[in-house]
Amino acid sequence: MKKIATIAAIAAAFTSSSAFAQALDDNQAQGSATAEVVAPITLTHVQDAELSFGTFTAGAGGTVVVTRAGAGSATGGVVLLSGSQETADQFTVAGDSDRAFTISVNDGVITHTDGQTTMSFAADAPTAGTLSGTGAANFSVGGTLTVGANQRPGDYSGTYLVEVAYN
Repeated sequence: MKKIATIAAIAAAFTSSSAFAQALDDNQAQGSATAEVVAPITLTHVQDAELSFGTFTAGAGGTVVVTRAGAGSATGGVVLLSGSQETADQFTVAGDSDRAFTISVNDGVITHTDGQTTMSFAADAPTAGTLSGTGAANFSVGGTLTVGANQRPGDYSGTYLVEVAYN
């Protein structure tokens, strides 16, 4: 009999213990929470790629246009020289598979080796993309360079900013 009383006392203690979930009142409910962490998006400039406006004479001024496919053309008094090689710049994107992203590109300025003479360009890039099932994508950047009348001859170079972000 003593064993039965002991077992009953232990059972009663367990059933009234705070270790068990309490019933909720009518004015209470349990919510739920979740989270998903994805791989960060990264942008890489393809080694040795560059937006090249080629070799040209300025004449009365105009523009040099390089498409995203890398085809070059000139307007106004600008003349591309024979053998000029225009190229679009190239970038790769990595991140979470099948995710959409936006692309932002700033216009740029290229500066003569004299450090003072400049030409500006408007960059041309897609505004969005989607990562593949393996989390990869790539895109090219072209642009339109504004060439002044009798622009100073010489080499010009510069940089511009490209940014990607998940939608």
